[in-house]
Amino acid sequence: MLLVAALGLSGCGVFGSDGPDEVASAFVAAFAEGDTARAAELTDSPDAARRGLDAVRSALEPQGMDAEVVAVRERGETAEVAYELSWRWARDRRWEYEGRATLRSVGGEWSVAWQPSVVHPRLGQGETVALRTDPPALAPVLDRDGAELLRPDKVVSVLLHPDEAGERLDDVVAALGQALEPLDAGISERSITRGLEETEDGEPYVVAALRSADYGAVEEEIYELPGVRFTSRQRLLSRDRDLGSQLVPAIRAAVAEQVEGKAGWRVVTLGPQGAEVDQLHRTPPEPAEAVRSTVSLRAQQSAEAALADVDGAGAIVALRPDSGDILAVAQNEDADDEGAIALTGRYPPGSTFKIVTAAAALDEGLVSVDEKVDCPATTVIENRLIPNDGEFELGTVPFRAAFARSCNTTFAHLATDLPAESVTEAALRLGIGADFVVPGITTVTGSAEPGDGVVARAEAGFGQGTMLASPFGMALVAATVAHGSTPVPTLLDGARTEATVRGEAPPAGVVDSLRELMRAVVTDGSAAALRDLGDVHGKTGTAQYGDGSRAHGWFVGYRDDVAFAVLLVGADSSGPAVSVAGEFLRGL
Repeated sequence: MLLVAALGLSGCGVFGSDGPDEVASAFVAAFAEGDTARAAELTDSPDAARRGLDAVRSALEPQGMDAEVVAVRERGETAEVAYELSWRWARDRRWEYEGRATLRSVGGEWSVAWQPSVVHPRLGQGETVALRTDPPALAPVLDRDGAELLRPDKVVSVLLHPDEAGERLDDVVAALGQALEPLDAGISERSITRGLEETEDGEPYVVAALRSADYGAVEEEIYELPGVRFTSRQRLLSRDRDLGSQLVPAIRAAVAEQVEGKAGWRVVTLGPQGAEVDQLHRTPPEPAEAVRSTVSLRAQQSAEAALADVDGAGAIVALRPDSGDILAVAQNEDADDEGAIALTGRYPPGSTFKIVTAAAALDEGLVSVDEKVDCPATTVIENRLIPNDGEFELGTVPFRAAFARSCNTTFAHLATDLPAESVTEAALRLGIGADFVVPGITTVTGSAEPGDGVVARAEAGFGQGTMLASPFGMALVAATVAHGSTPVPTLLDGARTEATVRGEAPPAGVVDSLRELMRAVVTDGSAAALRDLGDVHGKTGTAQYGDGSRAHGWFVGYRDDVAFAVLLVGADSSGPAVSVAGEFLRGL
């Protein structure tokens, strides 16, 4: 006899109170509700059934279950029952299948013949189940041209348990130091010993976190060492471990959730020793789509190569003038020791700030590109002696020449003739003093508040005194001249930058004049070394600091669709910055 589909969980079946349909319905209802004691009582082996049902529910921990008897076939003293089970978890996870059980009548009492297959047809004797999570592969982060900036890799952590190493601990420490020091100069026998001393008793010491390739290179040497254990996890890594020290880690943190995708999951059976026997269900993981950044891998690598041989801290920032896309943020190791100076450092901009002073003077009508101006070797403003670099003298020359050769004396007098607020306003129009909330990174452009007094205004005219700017800020200045207005910087596609403070675009005529002036710096002025590199526009800068005996070297500029700033801390001249800029441009 076959009954199909319409048997509810709580209603009586057509067989009456002692029928197999009622027992089957009561059994699956109790199991679904988590009442394993009641379900077990309806079987012919209550103790074994209780243990089995408890083990399954404990292993799977469902948020809920649905169950329904769909068919009962009675044959004398036995009945075959079919039922549908649906397990539910968070995040819309659901596992549905058809179960089967045999019921037997003994002395007129029906009960479920217990065996593990009552829970699932493929669950065998001595087996239990487990819910496994299948994490998706992390999505890569691409540069603007589709090259992998960050890609998923397995990171292996090397853990040392001193108690497990026992009497061989010293030998293990020595072996680890010998194997790992070639991969990381910061890891040595001495550093491991010091780390163990600082680790709480009973806790392992994390000796190293290795890329998969590095782990493969030393696995044979360290795998069998007593007390050494390993854990692994997936992480986004750059192809070069030193790439973008101030940029790549920030990008990785910013996209952490975006690259994770949706985890898959499986229900498996486990044998008595815990090994997987069978897979009962699988929902595959759904990897996230690749995240695209604005970074140019070529520009980043070129910037880092240009800084590789620099003595002292050096930084380069490069942007696209039309979009504000951040192409590169590079620092050498000495700069990294000082922090994110490329993005947030505040340094006197020196003569690169003459771009701002020129913009203010042009806008006020104090000067034009071809107007004659004086460029004496020195000048005195209220007892403040202001010299040109090396006290060179040009005499009376077109303003273009004074800008190209970087006459401090000319710009000091221009600044004192300007209205007090005009330099600050011009700076904001060019990007200095602007403020942006860029997803993933913190940026500072600088500040241009000359302070009170004629001398303070004179010093501001050539980027000294209280004038401060970051390489990021000066790259924005160059980008503004190239584009005609300050672009809004961006780092990640789809991540909107908030411009909390941003100046209006400078007048078009002023921008045209600035372009002409900056081109003259390369064709006829202090950056003539870049003359063979195409249509380069720029401005050199030597910025004194401290007691005035030392100076930073700057070069800011643009060529085609790349605007950039180079800062060499303590270089004492702009010459090295010009050379680094040349190396950077040649690598693009």
